[in-house]
Amino acid sequence: MKANKYTKETILQMGTVDRGFDAFTVGDAVKVSLKIKEGDKERIQIFEGDIISMHNNGIATTFTVRRIGANSIAVERVFPYYSPLIETVKFVRKGKVRRAKLYYMRDRIGKAARVAEKVMTKEQKEKERAKNVARQKERAQNASSIKEKPAEL
Repeated sequence: MKANKYTKETILQMGTVDRGFDAFTVGDAVKVSLKIKEGDKERIQIFEGDIISMHNNGIATTFTVRRIGANSIAVERVFPYYSPLIETVKFVRKGKVRRAKLYYMRDRIGKAARVAEKVMTKEQKEKERAKNVARQKERAQNASSIKEKPAEL
């Protein structure tokens, strides 16, 4: 049976609503708050680290966060961006990077395994903040326009 109404692209865009997370890119340090269920209890666990990769693919968008845990053991987690288990993603600091994927960080040890912080002037920070606010407004407008359209089945 052939599907006439949905293409691969439209299926990937279905269900993508603005999550309201802080804007982040590869190299940035973030705090990801996750909902963890243990038996009948539910709690929030925070995973803090550097983003080493992002995979933008509609509803299947993911980002990988790497941190150095106890005894200098590196831990990486891949988070689905649109997962309902992710409570919030807080931006901590901007990283100074020149690549889209930071897989080379896996081979580094000690202080070399950290992403250097990008130092910005006050004016640059204000421009960045203004850009983020404009981006969030645009996302909110897009989300409201998507909700207004009738669902086609």
